[in-house]
Amino acid sequence: MSASTLLVVTLLLPLLGAAGIIAARSYPNVREGVTLVTASLVAMLVVIIANRFLQGEEFSLSIAEPIPGISIAFKIEPLGMLFALVAGLLWIVTSIYAIGYMRSHNEKHQTRFYAAFAVAISCTLGVAFSANLFTLFLFYELLSLSTYPLVTHTGTAAAKKAGRIYLGILLGTSIGLFLLAILITWFVSGSVTFQQGGILAGKLDPAWGGLLYALFLFGIGKAALMPVHRWLPAAMVAPTPVSALLHAVAVVKAGVFTLLKVTIYIFGSDYILGNDVTGVLIWVAAATILFASLIAMTKDNLKARLAYSTISQLSYIALGAMLASKSGLIGASMHIAMHAFAKISLFFAAGAILVVTHKKLISEMNGLGRAMPVTFGVFLIGTLSIIGLPLFGGMWSKWYLGLGAVETGQLLLLGVLMLSSLLNIAYLLPIPVRAFLSKPAGGKHYSEIREAPKSILLAMMITSVTCILLFFYPDPFYQLASMAAGGP
Repeated sequence: MSASTLLVVTLLLPLLGAAGIIAARSYPNVREGVTLVTASLVAMLVVIIANRFLQGEEFSLSIAEPIPGISIAFKIEPLGMLFALVAGLLWIVTSIYAIGYMRSHNEKHQTRFYAAFAVAISCTLGVAFSANLFTLFLFYELLSLSTYPLVTHTGTAAAKKAGRIYLGILLGTSIGLFLLAILITWFVSGSVTFQQGGILAGKLDPAWGGLLYALFLFGIGKAALMPVHRWLPAAMVAPTPVSALLHAVAVVKAGVFTLLKVTIYIFGSDYILGNDVTGVLIWVAAATILFASLIAMTKDNLKARLAYSTISQLSYIALGAMLASKSGLIGASMHIAMHAFAKISLFFAAGAILVVTHKKLISEMNGLGRAMPVTFGVFLIGTLSIIGLPLFGGMWSKWYLGLGAVETGQLLLLGVLMLSSLLNIAYLLPIPVRAFLSKPAGGKHYSEIREAPKSILLAMMITSVTCILLFFYPDPFYQLASMAAGGP
């Protein structure tokens, strides 16, 4: 299959899957079979593309040119390949999990859920493979719209309110700031095409560089930097598989991926470092890392605590992007993958707890680990990877982020990263410790409680084992991250 054909098939296959899901709506087993087959094929295709890309093959495709000089076009580069691998591989795992969760929780409108999920994956791949800012913006907006039905899935008043916040912030920031930044970039440079080393050097007065970067930084609302973060905790009213999509597979990762792509291929690290473009702005990311961690410590609701943890962890990626050194960019790129597998493990575990016990509050989970050892074992592994301890993949991305801070002489930022890891311990580790070592309140016994359905357990075990495997074999993601940062 030619490179362009393979690219087209990969982008369209989730949409065909969505159509098949809708067609099979009266037959749940067939509908879910279509989901699994489509997700499996997409995972296989992104692996094939990654292998051919790493062997030096070029993938590019131009669809149309609606504006003279600006086309809807796709081109695979290292950072986009990394993001596509994460999204493609985690869709199949999330689908396995979702089947067990949606059935066990007796969720309504399951056809709509699976179809919208497939469309969201197609939009995510469009973001990953975009060749210019115009194409990226188009699929960025489509991703917001396609995930709205997932956020409002339950149809409750709280879900509808969350949906309004979700779309209001994401569309408001993207149209009001992100689009403006794209137009300024086009006006200044005469191009919006991604290019290694950036396109602004010699064309944008450095005095204006920080302002333009700020428009991108806050216009890319999916990156969830404070104060444009409220949409993310609000969206936690959605079912757990949706939370997994938002936090690990697509939405927030599309945000930080976009910020990284703008940093590397629009500004260029030399332009940023040579003109101190992000000097003040980088402290927005540092503040978000710490404040979100402190807020997470106050949350008794498990999903709310994980939501603020995600806000903090996303700013690790933003911080690495703004450091703009090679190690910082490698760490930020690798954190897209390392955080994805760790955080999805945590959300999978939270959903398993809800399905089996209907408990949402951390204070109610004393002793549950003895009844659900696999679930809380998964939670422990995800926690240790988020903290960044050795033997877990999260260590590598944090290591390179720390090196990036040292490379640029930002020792205070290195202190922020170290303090944040201590806060990770403080708000995450007590959860499995409480579950395994504390006694149930009121002398309760959980002899009637069993583990979640097998498909849920299978998905959790895949992602948690991957967190360990990525410590010993981070090479595919490291190679792509190093290439994106300008390495060989």
